[in-house]
Amino acid sequence: MPEPGTAELKIRPVQSIDDIHPQDWNGFVGRYNPFLQHEFLLALEESGCTTTATGWQPAHLAFYLDNRLAGVAPAYLKTHSMGEYVFDWAWADAYQRYGMDYYPKLLIAIPFTPCQGPRLLFSETLRQWMTPERIHEALDATTTRLGAHSWHLLFPDRQDQALLDRSDQLHRIGCQFHWHNHDYNTFEDFLARLTSRKRKSIRKERRQVADQGISFQHYSGDDIPDNVLAAFHVFYQATYLKRGQRPYLNKTFFRLLKDCQAEHLHLVMAVKEGEMIAGALFLTGEDTLYGRYWGCLEEFDHLHFETCYYQGIELAIRLGLARFDAGAQGEHKLVRGFEPVITHSWHGVMHPGFRDAIERFTSEEAEHVMAYTEDALQALPFRQTEQNP
Repeated sequence: MPEPGTAELKIRPVQSIDDIHPQDWNGFVGRYNPFLQHEFLLALEESGCTTTATGWQPAHLAFYLDNRLAGVAPAYLKTHSMGEYVFDWAWADAYQRYGMDYYPKLLIAIPFTPCQGPRLLFSETLRQWMTPERIHEALDATTTRLGAHSWHLLFPDRQDQALLDRSDQLHRIGCQFHWHNHDYNTFEDFLARLTSRKRKSIRKERRQVADQGISFQHYSGDDIPDNVLAAFHVFYQATYLKRGQRPYLNKTFFRLLKDCQAEHLHLVMAVKEGEMIAGALFLTGEDTLYGRYWGCLEEFDHLHFETCYYQGIELAIRLGLARFDAGAQGEHKLVRGFEPVITHSWHGVMHPGFRDAIERFTSEEAEHVMAYTEDALQALPFRQTEQNP
């Protein structure tokens, strides 16, 4: 390892993930997190989902220590704040009111994916050499060099959190709800840990879905038929169009995802009278099931809960996965056995005046998030004798 103070760190942004060889990138990632793999990020670019035109200009960071590639990070120059799930619209509005530019900003994150995981994909040598002061200074300098006004690193794992943790840096927290597999063999094993009232409520919801004549078909990997994947994309699009929004992902992306990451894919389709009516797409990591995309054309009672959550729980149990991350938001997950989890993000704001104001905001926000999380812990539906510590 280089001696402290003697090594030279350089960060070189690249305009496409394809500018870094897949073996080099994946050598820092491994195979356990599908969203960080070269194939996933390339599918986003090749499908046109992350381009300058969509406001997601790739600016992936290559870290060189003494001129040797020692780390990478997924990064983008953003001209808006959509698809991030750590909301800074108020910050951008404040800049605009004072006649200042908030965008472009440097975003270190996985597009459209509010899932925790590594963001600073470093070799062991670089991680040992790096300090919070060094990484913040390096990201500040890179942000300025790219002509951006701030940097934002979203949903890091614990290892990155430790590296980013500095008392004078802007740090935000949020709350998600994840399901944890406490060595269940069946869905009924999970229900047995709930209070009688919640157990009956979930069984009633599942029975009402079945009473509507709805059943489910499961597909995985290369066995997902093209026509089924195409039908799912129609459902996915409809979810956004109903809200008057443009879908983030297109049909080409899902096709590329199947082509390059089939081993991670699981698709659950709801069927009524022989016709597919809804679907949910899941990805698997080393120990986690990720519920990512969902859609339907027509609303049915409790269909969303069944397809996205209960079918997901059964899938996680069957695959022996320890955790089920069903995405952002959702107090409705709490009463269905999903437990509150604190998420993190770090932010480097170049303007000192706005930085001070944002620091006050994040401090007040953190108090509310912690209070909300404590309330959520008290509302967990587990039987008192089974309550988690």
